Parts: sequence; structure tokens; C-alpha cells
Amino acid sequence: MKVAIYCRLSEEDRNKQLATDDSNSIKNQKEMLQSYAAEQGWEIYDLYSDDDYTGADRRRPEFCRLLADAEKRRFNIILCKTQSRFTRELELVEKYIHGLFPKWGIRFVSIVDNADTANKGNKKSRQINGLVNEWYLEDMSDNIRSVLDSRRENGYHIGAFALYGYQKDPLQKGRLIVDEEAAAVVREVFTLFAKGYGKTAIARMLNDRGIPNPTEYKRQRGLRYQPPKSKAGTLWKYSAIADMLVNQIYIGNMVQGRYGSVSYKTKQCRPRPRSEWFVVEGTHEPIIERELWDRVQSTVAERAKSFNTGEIGLFAKKARCAGCGYFMRSSKNRGRYYLQCTCRYVAKDACEGAFISVDRLEQTVLSELRRLTKEYLDKDELERNVVLCNNLQERKEQLSCEQARSRKKLEDYAKGIRDLYLDKIKGVLTESDYSILSRELTAERDRLGRVITDYDRQIREIEEQMAAGDDRRERIEQYLEPEHLTREMVVQLVDYVTVGRRIEATRDVPIEIHWNF
Repeated sequence: MKVAIYCRLSEEDRNKQLATDDSNSIKNQKEMLQSYAAEQGWEIYDLYSDDDYTGADRRRPEFCRLLADAEKRRFNIILCKTQSRFTRELELVEKYIHGLFPKWGIRFVSIVDNADTANKGNKKSRQINGLVNEWYLEDMSDNIRSVLDSRRENGYHIGAFALYGYQKDPLQKGRLIVDEEAAAVVREVFTLFAKGYGKTAIARMLNDRGIPNPTEYKRQRGLRYQPPKSKAGTLWKYSAIADMLVNQIYIGNMVQGRYGSVSYKTKQCRPRPRSEWFVVEGTHEPIIERELWDRVQSTVAERAKSFNTGEIGLFAKKARCAGCGYFMRSSKNRGRYYLQCTCRYVAKDACEGAFISVDRLEQTVLSELRRLTKEYLDKDELERNVVLCNNLQERKEQLSCEQARSRKKLEDYAKGIRDLYLDKIKGVLTESDYSILSRELTAERDRLGRVITDYDRQIREIEEQMAAGDDRRERIEQYLEPEHLTREMVVQLVDYVTVGRRIEATRDVPIEIHWNF
């Protein structure tokens, strides 16, 4: 029997002499697992070790290598110290330990918590371990977020890298100090803008002088920045100048929390509303004087007011330049709106550039949408299938009563799960009985949650029908053959659009639409 040994250390190892050294904890895990494998008479195929990775990180390099070798059936057993060393996610426990590993003919064994897939009787305990580990991850995430938010509220800098113009104080954790080389560029940008230079013109001036943009500047100083993804990746762009001119950090205010993670299970982040930002004044030395800052903010607001309609652009964050992949910037000329890539304006040969009017792009998207509608949808059949209740008010009241009953049942199931847990703690229920009963109650609770959500949807639809009357054909036409696009339609239907450089011979603009369906 060939065995693969997997070790993981989740906390930062502070006892390392060198970054490549294994920690004492990892060494202890290895010795324990190697001795156990020898006692069982198993041949060690390979040893997989992830140091300084959490159990929720699915991109652990050795973890991924282990799974790849497992799929190729290169060993018969996976051996860990505990099940949580392999993963703390219940989803991965079910996917691999209870799903794919048996299919691949691989046995999973963990020593300390006695998890062994060869023993069918302890499957429930493995599932409970997975559930407890999942709760641990969620609680730990909440605790870490609470600690970090507390430090943000007190004005400490939280993050791997300081904003361009500053560097992290090596003597005081959480404090920023001025990086004079980069700060000189920041002062120049503010001064030029206050004198009337545009953001694109400022970017072009910096690029002509060979000044690296913030990403390239940090990367050149040995920080762990990824190499540029495109030819324009080392260049200053309109967006970098625009962001710099409105960032309060340059007047000594700490601004953090502008983005937040979607879930503790993913590193994906989303923008937060301004009301949730952490802003603390006077935490570090300012680079920009207040008088210059006020003049710049006044100019930024005035220029925005000159063409801003107060609404988000129709294709904001949806139109990309086919040459460099960057989002295209909106501009206005003689009452018409345009989208353009600024690469060709900020540096020579950055990319071919792209330019198109918003009206033309809108008509192109509408034309393609109508073509798809005509090809794939039958409006007469669709109209027949849109059923309106004869007595909408009666149906709404019926749904509301059913929803109320479901909510009451949901509360009862939640209480039942809590009581089961207490009975298990008191010894009234065995682990096996608790696992079976709690799984059934949890499944029913989750089902009721979905039912209640569906009731909400049905009630909203009835309310809309009551307000609009029987206008099935009109509403179908509105969505299937619209005269104009709305921002809501673009967000719902379009993932993104790429726009290429205009073909001189035909005057056509290459456009590629990536739909959300």
C-alpha cells in the first residue's frame, strides 16, 4: 500500500531562520505520520507539506499537487494528523473524502481524530468534524474582521502595501511615513492639475519622462507585485491620476475599508458604500497641503459637473478596449457621449486604442439582442405561457398566509436544532443519533428557507401585476424589442463588450459582445 502524507501549518511560523526552513510544527507532523506509516507497513509515496496556509485556502500548492496525484491513482492512502489539516471546509470533506477519494480507490486516514474512510461507522463523526471545522472558520473570520476593524477605527494602517507616496514605518506597526521619491511625483500631479492640465495630459507627461506607475514602482523595489499583464501595465493611466487626486490619505487622513470580501471562503472583494468606510483624520504626515487639496477638489467637482448627468454611464465598467483589456473611459463632445481607451494618449505604442460613440455601441447591442430574440424566442408562445391569476388579491393573501406558516415552522426547526445540540452535550443523545437527527432538521430548515424566499418572489410579482393590469403583450415587447437600453438591462444582460480600433477602409468598429446568458 502506497501512502501520501499531507502536513499543513496554518499560523505564521516565527521560529524559522530562513524562509525556506520547515517549522517545528511541520517537522513534528512529519515525524508522527512517518512513524505511523512505518508501523502499518505502508510505503511512503511522497510527502506534501504546506507551511503558513489556512485550511480554507483551496489554492495551497502542495494540497493541489496532492489532489492531482490522487486523481492519477499514484497512491492508495492519504494520511494526515487531523481531518482539519486536510481541509476545514465541509464542502470539500463531502466532495473529496466522501465523494472522489472512494471513487478513485483512495483511503483517507487522520490519526488524532480517528477519521478513516475504511471504517464506514465513523462517517457521521467525520461529517460532524467537518461541520465543527466550518463553524471554526466562520468564527475565526468574524474575530479577525473584528480585530482589524478595531485597528482601522483607531487609524492604524492595515494592508500588505502602503499607498503610493508612502511606505510602512519599520519601527511602528500600522503607521505610514512619507516616501520622498514617490511623494515628489504626487505633489507634481496635484500641482499640474491645479494649473489646468488634464488627467490624460499629466499621465502622458509622466510616461514621457519614464516615471514608473505606482504598481511598477513598488515592483521595482522588490515588493511582491505581479508582473504587468499588458504592454501598458507599467504606464500611468487616466484612472491612476483620477484616483490619486481624490484620495484623502494624501492630506493625512487614513481611509480604509473601501472594499470588502464577499465571504470568508473566497478572496473575492467588492466595493463598499462610503458609509462603511473607515476614515480617521490626522494619522500621518500629509504630502499635499490643505489649500492645494481644496483647489484640486473644487476643480475636480467643477469638471465633473460640466458633463455629468448625475447617472451612471450606460456601459460603465462594461466596455473594454480590445487592445489592452482596460475599461474604456467616458467623454463628452458637442453634446454626444463617447467611450475611448486612453492608452494611445498617455504613451506611444501603448496599444492600438479604441473609440466609439455610446449611441453606436447601444444600437449594436440592441441589434444583436433583437437578432437573438427573433432566432430563439417565440413571442406568441411566450404570451400564452404568461398566466395571470383571476383574483390577484386573493392569491396574494393565500401566499402571505402560507409564508407565515412556513416562517413559524422555520423558527420551530431552528429551536429543535439548538435543543438537539444541548441534548448531545448533556449526554441524552449519542453522537450518531445527533448527527442523523440534526442533518434531517437542517435539511428541512434549509428547504423552508428556500420556500419562504420563493413566496417573497411570487408576492412581488403579483403586486407588480396588480399595478400594471393585464398587459402581457406590452411587457413582453418592452423586454424583447426595446427601443433603447437602460443601465439595468445592460447590467443584467451584458457581461462585457470589447471594442477594437476602427478599420479605416470600411469605417467599421470591431465589437464583441459577451452576454450573461
